[in-house]
Amino acid sequence: MNTHHGTPPAARGRRYAAPAAVGTALVLMLTACAGGGGGGGGGGEVDAEFNQGETEMVNPSDQAGGTLRYAISSDFDSPDPGNTYYAFSWNFSRYYARTLLTYTEAPGEEGTQLQPDLAEDMPEANEDSTEWTVRLKQGLKYEDGSDITAQDVKYAIARSNFGDQALPNGPKYFQQLLADSDDYEGPYATDGDPLEGFEGIETPDDHTLVFHLDESFSEFPYILIQPQTAPVPPDADRGEQYQSRVVSSGPYKFDGEYRPGVSLNLVRNDQWDAATDPTRQALPDRVEVQLGVDQNEIDQRLVNGELDVDMAGVGVGPAMRGSLITDDARRASVDNPQTNTLRYVNINTVVEPLDDLACREAVMFAADRDALHRAWGGDTGGDIATQIMPSALPGADPELDLYPSEDGKGDLDRAREKLEECGQPDGFSTSIGARADRPSDVSTAEAVQQALSRVGIEVEIKQYPSDTYTNTQAGSPDFVHDNDLGLTVYGWAPDWASGYGFMSKILDGDAIQDAGNSNISEFDDDQVNGWFDEVATIDDPDERASIYTRIDERSMQEAVILPAVFERTVMYRPPNLTNVYYHAGYSMYDYMSLGTTNE
Repeated sequence: MNTHHGTPPAARGRRYAAPAAVGTALVLMLTACAGGGGGGGGGGEVDAEFNQGETEMVNPSDQAGGTLRYAISSDFDSPDPGNTYYAFSWNFSRYYARTLLTYTEAPGEEGTQLQPDLAEDMPEANEDSTEWTVRLKQGLKYEDGSDITAQDVKYAIARSNFGDQALPNGPKYFQQLLADSDDYEGPYATDGDPLEGFEGIETPDDHTLVFHLDESFSEFPYILIQPQTAPVPPDADRGEQYQSRVVSSGPYKFDGEYRPGVSLNLVRNDQWDAATDPTRQALPDRVEVQLGVDQNEIDQRLVNGELDVDMAGVGVGPAMRGSLITDDARRASVDNPQTNTLRYVNINTVVEPLDDLACREAVMFAADRDALHRAWGGDTGGDIATQIMPSALPGADPELDLYPSEDGKGDLDRAREKLEECGQPDGFSTSIGARADRPSDVSTAEAVQQALSRVGIEVEIKQYPSDTYTNTQAGSPDFVHDNDLGLTVYGWAPDWASGYGFMSKILDGDAIQDAGNSNISEFDDDQVNGWFDEVATIDDPDERASIYTRIDERSMQEAVILPAVFERTVMYRPPNLTNVYYHAGYSMYDYMSLGTTNE
């Protein structure tokens, strides 16, 4: 879940920018709300226009102080920066976790550029991009006043990527890319030096990291924005329990412990030095998060001025969406940006009888795209998708449509032909997983259930909480098999804006994991796997784009993903919020820019 592309060869001090075609809609996995002018209520005068926050900052201000109030209907997968893959968590964790690189704080395309955070400057690469050197700024400190070192960053990467006890959530790019690390069993496997044997990262001194890659990878700087690069002092680490009290390297620190399902509160970190951190305004004095709040309640509290930000980053729920768009009094406080988030249904390649291609094709032909579109709120909720890769990404082919129907409601005759072909002429039974606290997810599951029933495919809907869905249920192949989850509702946004950043974790067979798995279809195709290996070594962006086109088409031919919509979010910015804009790098409002006029 975060976004970018088109990385040129590294040059010292140079920013990395997505190409112009990427526009203003980029990432992962993805959240916030904000607005202009006036006091605390939701009905005050707003000096702004509908969707203004997609391209410019609304209600700019340098006013510091007050309490910024967040809520979410579920929970973090984990507030531990090394153990998270939800985009809202990547965005929010910047309050207390600094990374090697970060996105620029700006609306539009500028927000997709990279710049140093903990790093003194941009990474330096050797001639073939197999070695990248990063130097840390001087004077960086944790909340207790102790020094942040290069070894702490190396340790943070080790704990989230290596060994049987590696943290389960989040991507494993470092594990995949770093050289000479196959035999390293992780920091939890020894009572001695936790980094002994970890040769993929060299730390010649306390302020220098040298990343050694197995193969050239020109898009490597985008890996360095990930929260896994936020430093962790080894003495404070408690594995998955570290989430209770993350040691801050950012402008805020935990106020007490994180209470799962209840709350997480932040206060200012007096050891943070703003002179080393030009990307964080850190305006509020306090940040409060309420967890497990009903979505309809969140939406109502937002418009009533009792809440500032919906942390999930997916916009208001269906009940509020239509009324905000049509309410002239509130429309000026609404943004409806197009994102690069694909909402879709995984079709598992292992669960019977969907292990047969023809049975998967039957699902694709029987699907009702019109109903899937309506499940996401129609035109304000998203644009109908017939391919996997968002059209803004280089190599995407919006004309790709391998399962057409005249009215968008499915080709039932072709679906029945495919059922005959896979030996299930009367249909079959399977289950579909969805996140219970995401109304559009549930509506999508219902639309699939109704559409497939027309050809005898009986689908049972099984609902799970968001905070465990990507790790324990949909993200666990064993759970998927044991519970007959042939279908799962999901959403994906680029970790950065390229075909690799978007598709590798959901389609590359090498990305399949025992837990925290994002290749939920368990698609393991030699041809696609080979293309991912090949494209990582290619410098020419046009040549890479042509391979991404092939990966998308091949994956659609294999019927492993049923695309629903490329999402549009309906986001409400209360009048008390300042510095509100849609950040293309996170596909939501930029949390670190937000201020409030509340006390």
